[in-house]
Amino acid sequence: MTRIIDASASLIDIPVETVRTDAVQAFLKQETVIVTLKTDDGATGIGYAYTIGTGGTAVLAMLRGYLLDALVGEDATQVEALWRTLFARTRATTVGAVTSLALAAVDTALWDLRCQRAGEPLWRLAGGFRREVPLYDTERGWLHLTTDELVAGALASQAAGWSGIKLKVGKPSLHDDLERLTAVRNALGPATQIMVDANQSMTCAEARRRARAFEGLDLSWFEEPLPADDVSGHARLSASTSIPVAVGESLYSPAQFREYLTSEAASIIQVDVARVGGITPWLKVAHLAETFNVSVAPHFLMELHVSLVAAVPNGIFVEHIPQLRAVTGAEMEIIDGHAIAPETPGLGIDWQLDLIDDRRVA
Repeated sequence: MTRIIDASASLIDIPVETVRTDAVQAFLKQETVIVTLKTDDGATGIGYAYTIGTGGTAVLAMLRGYLLDALVGEDATQVEALWRTLFARTRATTVGAVTSLALAAVDTALWDLRCQRAGEPLWRLAGGFRREVPLYDTERGWLHLTTDELVAGALASQAAGWSGIKLKVGKPSLHDDLERLTAVRNALGPATQIMVDANQSMTCAEARRRARAFEGLDLSWFEEPLPADDVSGHARLSASTSIPVAVGESLYSPAQFREYLTSEAASIIQVDVARVGGITPWLKVAHLAETFNVSVAPHFLMELHVSLVAAVPNGIFVEHIPQLRAVTGAEMEIIDGHAIAPETPGLGIDWQLDLIDDRRVA
């Protein structure tokens, strides 16, 4: 038994490295909640979750007011039991973003401790399928960029050996989207995959209209075309197009993914480890998707998702959006367009505590 003797949380702000825009928002800063757990054997586990600019103080309040005190004195090795205990404590606010993000910050810290105790990296302890995973680039595909800028960025990603790029769609005119996508496809040729992301900005009718227009471009997926709670709309869209529909970054429990899978409303699952409540439920979603013969390509959080995608057989991509360089030392290793899961025991994130302290806001 390994007792938790201290549990604390803080909030830091990390400015984005580049301007990031999509059809519904601009991503101006990342609020990152850090949870630190200390155990009676001298180990320290660090976990985290994030929001895109709003809600970070609510997640911090959830942790400090309702969750952290319940961890002190508990056995850190009972990761599943602790997740269920904390979930039950917050039943009045589940399922929801604030609770799931708070649970994720704790759960990732517990997994950090578990991996350190075992002397294993996360990718191996969580499944150990492979160490290298394909990488696709989102950082050069934002909606505010001109067509020429999109083409230049896509060619740079292709030259770096990455097998895919993602472009934001949702311009007021379908023809603007189509012109931009066509220019990139013509520049890249057929070998490089192109994904598109509408960020929940469309009605089902408009998404079907745009999907028909995009059919000839050989897109790898059409991401979040509709609001995330519109399961039936995504099912109708999926039935009407040959483009795989990708959903998941805005879902907050394994049960929500089950509804998408049983309704045949998504062909790519993009489960986000922070938004679904941590590594414990992330793995459940990934294995659930595997039973439906559906691939997993998680949203964001590349520094953590590289290990989880490497752990499972149906993980197909890591999304390249640098997130933590302002507060970490060593960066995620990239070789020939593949992200390499770290071998360091634990989560494999090289936190720099002094840099974290410099950005602490609460």
